[in-house]
Amino acid sequence: MARRRRNRKKLDLTPREIQIESMAHDGRGVGRGEDGKVVFVDYALPGEKVRFVPVMNRKSYLFGSTIEVLEPSEHRVDPKCAVFGECGGCVLQHLDEGVQIQYKQQQLLENFKKIGDVQPESLLEPMTGQHWGYRRRARLGAKFVPKKGGMIVGFRERNTSYIQPTDRCEVLYPEVSALLPDLRATLEQTSCNDKIPQVEISVADNTTVMIIRHLDTFLQSDLDLLTAFAQRNELQVFLQPGNLKSVHPLYPENPDPLYYEFPEFDIRVEFLPTDFIQVNAGINNQLVSRSIDLLDVQEDDRVLDLFCGVGNFTLPLARRAKHVIGVEGDQALVNRALHNKELNDLEHVDFHFGDLFKEDMTSSSHGDWLDQQFDKILLDPPRSGAAEMVKRIPQFNASKIVYVSCGPATLARDAGVLVNEHGYRMTQAGVIDMFPHTAHVESIAVFEKG
Repeated sequence: MARRRRNRKKLDLTPREIQIESMAHDGRGVGRGEDGKVVFVDYALPGEKVRFVPVMNRKSYLFGSTIEVLEPSEHRVDPKCAVFGECGGCVLQHLDEGVQIQYKQQQLLENFKKIGDVQPESLLEPMTGQHWGYRRRARLGAKFVPKKGGMIVGFRERNTSYIQPTDRCEVLYPEVSALLPDLRATLEQTSCNDKIPQVEISVADNTTVMIIRHLDTFLQSDLDLLTAFAQRNELQVFLQPGNLKSVHPLYPENPDPLYYEFPEFDIRVEFLPTDFIQVNAGINNQLVSRSIDLLDVQEDDRVLDLFCGVGNFTLPLARRAKHVIGVEGDQALVNRALHNKELNDLEHVDFHFGDLFKEDMTSSSHGDWLDQQFDKILLDPPRSGAAEMVKRIPQFNASKIVYVSCGPATLARDAGVLVNEHGYRMTQAGVIDMFPHTAHVESIAVFEKG
């Protein structure tokens, strides 16, 4: 039997005008069409009247893209990036930087109210830093496209899988942005330039590293090209022919360990090129310091750090508290954290493996930390939040919790449980400008026992 075709109406591409009323969580302007349908419009701001062209039609809403701003907002500014509107890396460069953070704070408060049915007793001052040249970690797409002149390197376009060619990025560290033309030219000269899908970049305090993913074997001539690229730019180059376990150094053959430091706490954190570290170094330094202050860590406190990674919060905490336990669900990161414990000559800190998303964790399988009591707790989960650990919070009997979040919706969900089910008060909350010019919202909340 022949497969039935879906009966879809052809998209009407006639330009339309609309008044923008608000902003969605992804940075799109929101308005209503003449038929009452909700319309999400790229690069349109609240209070503006714009002309847009539809790009996707659904039963209850429509997506569009701005082609002309008829009545601009007083908060509209000229984007700094030459490919803004085409590259999907930033979506808010057309909005004043101070208003960007206000929008993110509003989004956080709306999530608290709608999802968690909670509100903070007071707002923390937004944590801000450099607006440009702040990004020390990035994953760039790569593709050889003869019709577009050869090798393309850059971020993905918004709403598509295509790569936007980029020879300069205003949010990357300037020294990294300056390397992009040379990187593109070098990759183009390799024998398998059509088999290189991505390049990952990390900037440590002591050097810069690039991981080049390749789907075909490099010839010796290719390795010589990439080695010369690394030498003239004084950086480390790693190759990734398969999964993450296949990542290995090309140059130098025995590279120095990557690290970043917290001078305030006399801490050095070593990490591998494939490890997660916070994208914004300046904000991360502020965040660690502020979090420890908000926890009000005393010298006789026992502190639990959940989702600890390589020890980003745990190690500085160990300079202030009597004892700190860090728990992480990736054994490789636990091993790195243990190495960092020795590196910093810290005795009163321990690290454990724990699947923090597992509902039926037991002390026999995850360690006796599950049965211990703690004075303070720090949570820094991924975007999916800490639902399973939040259920267990009462058993630790902590008087104060600091929750660092990269997902306002899951923070609101977990805050609702802590406040409405476990009897904590959300005394303070605020936003962290970890990713200026993007719609990403990083935040922090403080909870105190009844």
